[in-house]
Order: sequence, then structure tokens, then C-alpha cells
Amino acid sequence: MERQNLNGGWNLLWKEKTLDTQVPFSVYHDLFSHGEIEDPFYRDNEKEALLLSREDYTYQTEFDVTEQMMKNSQIRLKFLGIDTLADIYLNGTHVGNTYNMHRTWEFSVRELLKEKGNLLEIRFHSPILYMEEQNRLQGKIPCNTDTIDGFPYLRKSNCMSGWDWAPKLPDMGIFRDVILEGIDEDRLEDVCVRQSHEHGQVTLSFGVHTLKTHRGERVRYRVTVTAPDGSVLTEENSPKELVIGNPKLWWPRGYGEQALYTVRVELLNGDKTEDVWERRIGLRTMKMHMEKDQWGESFAHEVNGVAIFAMGADYIPEDCFLPRTSKEKTKKLLEQCALANYNAIRVWGGAYYPEDWFYDLCDEYGFLIWQDFMFACSTYQLTEVFEENISREIEDNVRRIRHHACLGLWCGNNEMEGMIVEGYTKDPKLLGDYTRMYSYVIPKIVKREDPDTFYWPSSPSSGGDFDDPQDETRGDAHYWKVWHGYEPFTGYRKHNFRYASEFGFESLPAMKTIESFTLPEDRNVFSYVMEKHQRSENGYAKMMVYMAQYFPYAKDLSHLVYASQLMQAQAMRYGVEHWRRNRGECMGAIVWQLNDCWPVASWSSIDYYGRWKALHYFEKRFFAPVLLSCHEEGLLSQDPNVNARPYEVEKSIRLHVANETLQEQKVLVRWSLRDSQSRIVGEEKEREVCVKPLSGVWLEKEEYPQADLQEHHVFYSCLQNGEVISEGSVLFSMPKFYQYANPNLTVEREGDELLVRAEKYAGSVELLNENEDWVLSDNYFDMEAGEKRVRILSGDAKEIRVRSIYDIAAR
Repeated sequence: MERQNLNGGWNLLWKEKTLDTQVPFSVYHDLFSHGEIEDPFYRDNEKEALLLSREDYTYQTEFDVTEQMMKNSQIRLKFLGIDTLADIYLNGTHVGNTYNMHRTWEFSVRELLKEKGNLLEIRFHSPILYMEEQNRLQGKIPCNTDTIDGFPYLRKSNCMSGWDWAPKLPDMGIFRDVILEGIDEDRLEDVCVRQSHEHGQVTLSFGVHTLKTHRGERVRYRVTVTAPDGSVLTEENSPKELVIGNPKLWWPRGYGEQALYTVRVELLNGDKTEDVWERRIGLRTMKMHMEKDQWGESFAHEVNGVAIFAMGADYIPEDCFLPRTSKEKTKKLLEQCALANYNAIRVWGGAYYPEDWFYDLCDEYGFLIWQDFMFACSTYQLTEVFEENISREIEDNVRRIRHHACLGLWCGNNEMEGMIVEGYTKDPKLLGDYTRMYSYVIPKIVKREDPDTFYWPSSPSSGGDFDDPQDETRGDAHYWKVWHGYEPFTGYRKHNFRYASEFGFESLPAMKTIESFTLPEDRNVFSYVMEKHQRSENGYAKMMVYMAQYFPYAKDLSHLVYASQLMQAQAMRYGVEHWRRNRGECMGAIVWQLNDCWPVASWSSIDYYGRWKALHYFEKRFFAPVLLSCHEEGLLSQDPNVNARPYEVEKSIRLHVANETLQEQKVLVRWSLRDSQSRIVGEEKEREVCVKPLSGVWLEKEEYPQADLQEHHVFYSCLQNGEVISEGSVLFSMPKFYQYANPNLTVEREGDELLVRAEKYAGSVELLNENEDWVLSDNYFDMEAGEKRVRILSGDAKEIRVRSIYDIAAR
């Protein structure tokens, strides 16, 4: 088979100008790159940029066809990713149209091609005008997000129409390869590799489907499997199976190695190779462990017979403008996930299916993938045309992704079942369409194309068909009473979900990120520009309510940024540590969200420019394989109202060691009651603890009736082989009431390390460099008087700054 890439030499025709570009390209990206429009991310430029999506756009490229390509009896023009509404013309002839960015599109063009000077023209049509027309013709479809009305009518990334963290910038363009494919023999249309694990060996079975040409001669295929150590197994004569002895298994990160085998299927005609299919796979069993237990019904990823506690975050598009994405950028983001001890990532259903490289990297890093299909926060009308369209979409993407070792499950949609139960629509037609889509149409395709991967109808869900999707005793949960419901952080402790697949707390991005989209006069959270970069309704108001509960009034915007990130990190810590202490009942904690698609106040742990917020450092600690955490009782868990009727405040701690490894862990736990000067009150205690694999150990409850609410705290640490592997501190009051003494923090650079010194107890020590973009081995940590060494993992050590909670308030 001949393939010719058509990615180069494109032009956007714009106001009598010709703007050069190449695949991947998009309207917004090209206009901004050529200086035709201002940066849509700056200040409120989004408002003007949105008007551009009401227009149509034409792109062209000229190309020659190789002599060898022209010899083929069939030639197909193939678009691996085109966004979204477009008419395709080749040499002046209309060859077809596209209307789904989630599909692969191909058109037969042999009779239209010539060897020299072919003109390929793409006429993109306005997504906004299309959605408005459908609203007029069919009526508005209920949805619960601040988006452009009508997004459910168009199979385009939903969040391009806005979301509570995304701007309204519905782009147009080509975001994956455009190729000519010449076929004169047979073509490998589809290859499905399944695996069976028995008696210490793995049997691979092959479903090989070919596209027959007019020749119709008998063809055969050869299978070659290359092991991680480079050894090769080859089977000729179209084998249905191949047996691998002594297999090296693929494991999620933290449980074993990420061994990958390369499978190569060659379609042969005599001695000639006509087509090749090659992928990497991991040898592993993967299912959801679901069985009745004392808490209801379990819901856990089970890999190679081991129930995994999933730890990670929800992934959204890395940029509003898809040409800015790249394998290098994705790799850097996933490296940060590995540094923060993730073992799982949920691909959220309101965006688009990620690139092949995303899944390749997740295979390598060992991240389990919860893969939503691209339906979110709405309802959809299941017409015959829509069903055919989404059926092709599901088939294309299941076939593309199913071979990846990282794939943990397929999920029908994001939050739609719960929305319907909560009353977003009572239209019987939409209710029926929902059931048909997620209980019949989609799972039927998944079962046919990927029978070995688990399908889940919605997130959250208890199993589908509106059967109490909020039931905490089964299935997965999205919990938003902390943040949207104004519950205190301790509210998480009231719920032991079987799998928390979405929960979050908003914060501001780094100060340097705010400076990138504002003028100095904009830098007030209630300014118009700052509100334009806050997409959650009443987001800053919610932030201020929580701020009033936890921290003193911040003296400037920089310290407000710092305090907001600490609140976010502490909120997530309360949830994750609680669920890890209840391993077995709960088996997943997936934080909303990992990343941003533009500079914005949001729930991310890494902002648009790749700057770590406090949360990402906290994740590194609370997702650690061995974690020491503390369930404290104090004002926050009882009644923080200083004017409440007097009551006896319980001041106690209970420490817990969680072991999410396959080995027994022996650790030394130390703890002490201390004052703000770092002096020990009473005595320091310690205990040796042995924790079995995949389990946890509670220490006995310690009560401190003598503790002063505003002067005393407990510091705790977990040591292994003399090295501290987990530590922290808890207050019995809120930080705003605690009488922090000035710790007189200093920091010195010693090679690739920072030496931090404190004269007194310091809460949430923050280390910043000039551009606020370095990555450290630890940050936003508590420390007692003394020294702490922190390694610089990346970034420049220029203009180092240090502060702690003590510095938030004006003094």
C-alpha cells in the first residue's frame, strides 16, 4: 500500500490574503500566528474572537502525486481528524463533507487525481450558525453548563462551546494527518488482538479483517511478536493464535513494570508485503472487580488479579487550539503526573478523544485510563442519522484505542444519567433516547469491537438505567458538596464512596500566569477581566466564603493566590486521605482536574503554562505508595463558630499508615504535640508499624485535652530506614485562628538543592523562583524549627522567594 502525506503547503484564504500554514492547523491559531487578530486568551479578547466562529473559512493546498501512487487502482483521501463541518473539493469537484470531529473520514478520489498540480480545498462552515439553525429547527436541548446553546447537535468537542473552566472559542481546522492511500492489492482494514492468561502463559488470538480489491486473490498474513527483551516470535500462514511462555506482565504504575510487546501483522501476497499493522500491547488481565460485600457492592480496577486503588486526576484538552498540542507537551504533562504518584487518569467526556501518543505514553508510564466517550452534561436526540454518525465514531475510536495496555474501561458519558434523575429533562423521547444510546447502541458496539474491556454507562452511575446513580454503596461518584455546596473540608469524611471519580476545589493560577492575561489595573479578583477568566458561576464568591472560614484576609493578590491554592490542596487532602484510610470500601480517588486549556481560575493542579499549584505537590504526598495521614478532631470537624454556645471541643488525633504496594512495609511513626515556637509539649512518641500489602493500619487514638486551640498543633512523620517518607501537621483550629509565630524563613541554594531554615513552626512553606515555574522535590510543606533540604528537579533558581501561612495577613 502506498501512502502520501498531505500535511504541508496549506494556505488560509483570509480577506484577500493568503496565510501559509500546515497540518495541524486551525482558524484561530493561524489568524493569531499571522498577527491578524489579538491573542484570544488576553484580557477579554475572547469576546471578539468568538465572532470569528460565525464565519466560513477556506483552506487550500496544491500537491503532486507520485508516479507509484497513480499506479494504484484505488486511491483514498483520508482525514484522521477534521474539525468539524466541512466540504471537501478536489480539483474543483465536490468529493464529500464531514460533520464529526471524532471520526476518521475517507473519500475515493482516484478518478479526480492527476500527477501534477492537484488542488485540494476545504471549506469550513460556522459551527455557531449550525447550532443556532438546529435550535430553531429542533428546539433547544437541556444541558446544565454555561455553553453555546445547541452543542449537543454537533459532534464537536463540547468544551469548545464553553464550560465552567473553558472559553467559548469553537475553532475549525484539521488537527491530525491528511493522507492519500493507494490500494492496488488488499488492505488491512482491522486487526483485533485478544489475550487469554492460563497456566503461566498468554495466548494471543488474532482477528484480521482485510479490504478486498478487484483482484480478489487469496492473501495470508504473518504475525511477529517482539518481547521487551528483544526476543522474537514469528508465526507464518495466517495464525489464529500465538502462545507466549513466561510472559512479562504489564502493571499499573507502582505495582510492577510496564512491560510492552510489539505485535506486527504483515498482509502478504506471495512474498510481497501489501500492508502492515503494528502496535504495542501489554500482557495483563484487566477488569472491574464488582461483588457484594459488607458495604454494598465493590467497584475497583483489578489488574492481574490485584485490586488497585486508583489515584490520579481528570484530564481535559491541553489547549483550546489543537495545533499547539504535541507529543512533547503531553509527555511533559504526564511526567508531572508520574512525579505526583498517579496511577490512573480519567479522560473526561466533554472534549475529544486524545491523540495516539497520549495512550502510548500512558502505556509507558503505567497509568490506568478511565475512558469516557465524548458525551457530557446534556441529552441527545437519537435520530437515524445521529445513530449512524455516533456508531461510526464509537467504532473508529474503540478500534484505535482498544489495544493499549493502559485502557481500564469505557464509560458512556459524563454526568448525563445523574442530570436526568435530577430533573434536567422529563421529555419521554429524550429519556428513551438516553436509554437506547447508553444501554444498547454504544455497549453493543463496544462488545463487538472490544469484548474484553469493561463498559460502564455513565459517570457517576450505579450501573445504569437511572437506578439511583448517586448510591454511595455501588458504582462511582462525583461529589461536589465541598465547593458547590459550601460544606467544610471535613464533609468528605462523611462519605465512603466505592470510587470517587470526580471531586474538586477551585483555586487561582500562579501570579505569573495571571500577569500573562491582565494589565496591572485588572489584578483584582472582582475586576471584569479576572471574572472573564473565572468561568464557574459565582466562583470567586465561593472562594471568598471558604477563605473567610480558613484564612486571614490576604494582604494582596499574590497572597490571595497563595491562600486559594492552599485551600484547594487542603480540601483534596481531606478527601483523598480519608478514602485511602478506608481502602476496600473506597477504591478510587480521581481529582477534578489535572490541567487547563487556557489561563484561568479552575480546579486544575497544573495551570495552563505548566506551573504546579500547591495541589500537585500535595498530590505527590497523599498519592504516595506509603502514606501517613491523620484524622484529627477540632473546631473544623465540630463547630468552628467562635460565638457558638460553649462546648467541650474534642482535641484528638488518630494516625493511619496506608500501604498501596505489593510488599509488606515496616515503618517508624513519630508524633508530638508542639507549640508555635516548635517546642514539644509533653513528650514525643513513636511506634514501629508493620503494614501488610494493599492495606492500612490505624494507630490508637490520642487525645490532647490540654492543647491550646490557638497555640498547639501536632506534627507527625513516618520513617523508613531512617529516612522520612511521609510527614505533616494538623491544627485543632483553623489557620486563621492559629497564632503563628514568625518563622523567619531563609533559603539558600547549594548545588541542585535548596536549604530551607525555620526558627519556629512554619505552615505550608512555599518556595518560588523568578518565573514561578520550577519543579521541586517538595513544596508547600509544613516544617518545625530546623532545616529541610529540597531538590530542584527542573527550572532556574533565580530570585528565590519563600513564605508561609504567617505571611498571608498584613501585619
